[in-house]
Amino acid sequence: MTQRTALPHPSGLTFKALLWAAAWLQFAALAAGQPSSPFLQQQRAIEETVREEFNRDQPTDQRFDLDYGGWYSFYLFLWDDGVKSSRTFRQHDLRLWSSLGLDEGAHYFYARLKMQWQDFNHGDGFDDEDDFVGPDLDRGFYEFNLGRALRAYRGDEVENNLRLKVGRDFVDFGTGFALSLPLDQVRLTADLGKLEIQGLAATTIRSSNDIDLSRPNAGDSERNFWGAQVRYKGFKKHQPFAYFFYNEDQHREAWYSLLNNFDYDSWYVGLGSVGELVRNLRYHTEWVIEGGRSYIYRRSLLEENRRAAIQAWAVDFGLDYLTQWPMHPNFSGEYMFASGDPDRWGSPTNVIGGNRKGNDNSFSGFGYRYTGLAFAPRLSNIHIWRAGAAFLPLEKLRGFEQFELGTDWFLYAKNRSHGAVSDYTADEASGYLGWEMDYFANWRITSDLSWTIRFGSFFPGRAFSDQTCRTFFLTGVTYSF
Repeated sequence: MTQRTALPHPSGLTFKALLWAAAWLQFAALAAGQPSSPFLQQQRAIEETVREEFNRDQPTDQRFDLDYGGWYSFYLFLWDDGVKSSRTFRQHDLRLWSSLGLDEGAHYFYARLKMQWQDFNHGDGFDDEDDFVGPDLDRGFYEFNLGRALRAYRGDEVENNLRLKVGRDFVDFGTGFALSLPLDQVRLTADLGKLEIQGLAATTIRSSNDIDLSRPNAGDSERNFWGAQVRYKGFKKHQPFAYFFYNEDQHREAWYSLLNNFDYDSWYVGLGSVGELVRNLRYHTEWVIEGGRSYIYRRSLLEENRRAAIQAWAVDFGLDYLTQWPMHPNFSGEYMFASGDPDRWGSPTNVIGGNRKGNDNSFSGFGYRYTGLAFAPRLSNIHIWRAGAAFLPLEKLRGFEQFELGTDWFLYAKNRSHGAVSDYTADEASGYLGWEMDYFANWRITSDLSWTIRFGSFFPGRAFSDQTCRTFFLTGVTYSF
């Protein structure tokens, strides 16, 4: 394996010197055991794939209903991240779940355990090369449904309803662009006519990674969330929504007074809608404004580590055309934007190497979008254009009815050409980040067994002094029981 380090060019020397100073701070953090931001995004992409398949509602209409099961997944990753020309990673993942419904679903209990074995090839890991994770509580909650309780106990049918969920579960506000996380929560949902109103009080799972990977113990996220969301369900083909939530950073560093403060307290206001424009043409859109306060990175120990006002925004718009043609091809397109800050030379989210003066215009959310396999940037200081297609080429062949082939193509650019993106090897003051092509195959072999293979190639643009193509390969199987 070869280590690749891009050398600074003579042009733009001042910018490069500042950027490389921040980059080396991040590289030191990786050497100390922190995973890279692209690696976390790649892991999240796989987690989202599994979640979409298995994290479905399990309604019950009996007085007593007990169910249980689980699934086992194995994934193999081979990739080039611009620092090492080859990394190899294997992950074994076991989930065991059980659910209990009482009184026609008036009371619902759900629990799921997660156990993982993570294994890097020698010299490829960010921290330990072999690590056993768990058993951890992946999901666990109790939900009370007032409408079902009235039907079970009194035989009443009510138009409005009230649901209370307490415990650990996934939270999506809007389409998940700004908030999409598993949280320990209390969530109250009221269905009032054509309105669905949610109130949320939650805290992050302490073992999850913080958005600021430069802070001490970045693997321990300690944030509280309060928020509310309103959805209108009165239109036949459209479902508009609006939300507000506040993130309060509770993490406290023992040595902050000597070096830096790291708190990032932010609020978000979002508007959007999902629906169907014409037959088979679906859309989603979300617009987010972010405010709050973040810390400015001090240039020396003699300077004051001051707070800056956050003034950022983001937008997402996507289309999906689901045809009724033979082999069921579908086509999709999406535009994603998240504002950036030209003062952030080393990272769009970290304090160290981050904002150095004035307002903080870098968008930092807690949501998720698929942004590619090989590059996998965070949604900050970036424009992303995506076009994709998929089809079922063997749908008439027995056993291959659910064998899918597809591709996604990405074009990346910075919002602020002098600002940083989540991959610190983008070390040139250029707005063109590059492009990527991803290919995938998904096969539901049986009702219990599925297989996937994915391959991505990222072609760096002028924002990278190292123009070497980066590849990402993934294959995995999932068996549910």
